[in-house]
Amino acid sequence: QQLCTVVCKPVSESVPFIPTDQHVLSPCQASGNKVSRQSVLCGSQNIVLNGKTIVMNDCIIRGDLANVRVGRHCVVKSRSVIRPPFKKIQVAFFPLHIGDHVFIEEDCVVNAAQIGSYVHIGKNCVIGRRCVLKDCCKILDNTVLPPETVVPPFTVFSGCPGLFSGELPECTQDLMIDVTKSYYQKFLSLSQI
Repeated sequence: QQLCTVVCKPVSESVPFIPTDQHVLSPCQASGNKVSRQSVLCGSQNIVLNGKTIVMNDCIIRGDLANVRVGRHCVVKSRSVIRPPFKKIQVAFFPLHIGDHVFIEEDCVVNAAQIGSYVHIGKNCVIGRRCVLKDCCKILDNTVLPPETVVPPFTVFSGCPGLFSGELPECTQDLMIDVTKSYYQKFLSLSQI
């Protein structure tokens, strides 16, 4: 119950590091967030999950560097790392904002300045320092985006380095809403199996 409070809501006292030790997810009744106890949330007082967000096993969210805000109905799959970007000249970190209905697949490293809503990031991607992903875009599997890349709306980027490779339909927003909501509704933790 205490982990639920620390993970889902900012707390007044400083909790710099919360290692978790089991595969069982900790559902927060009020917000509906499901966070794996095997994930690592550094600086949890600076991490805000706005509701019905799933953070799976072995994920790392670095809230100790700067604020991390994640929107509603987001999915962060196993072994992904989310960390705020830093200024090259000074050792200072920018806050990271992730919009609603964002799906981040396994083994990703996200170091972006901003990720819009209705975004899909494929498996094994690296999102470089201070990248900006606009609403309704897609990053294909194994893509490496160079630092400070801007991904426009309704585009697909792929490759190493990540370059424009296609367009998305106008219904992308509706598709991402359907995908993230159905994933959340059908999601079962190991304790429910």
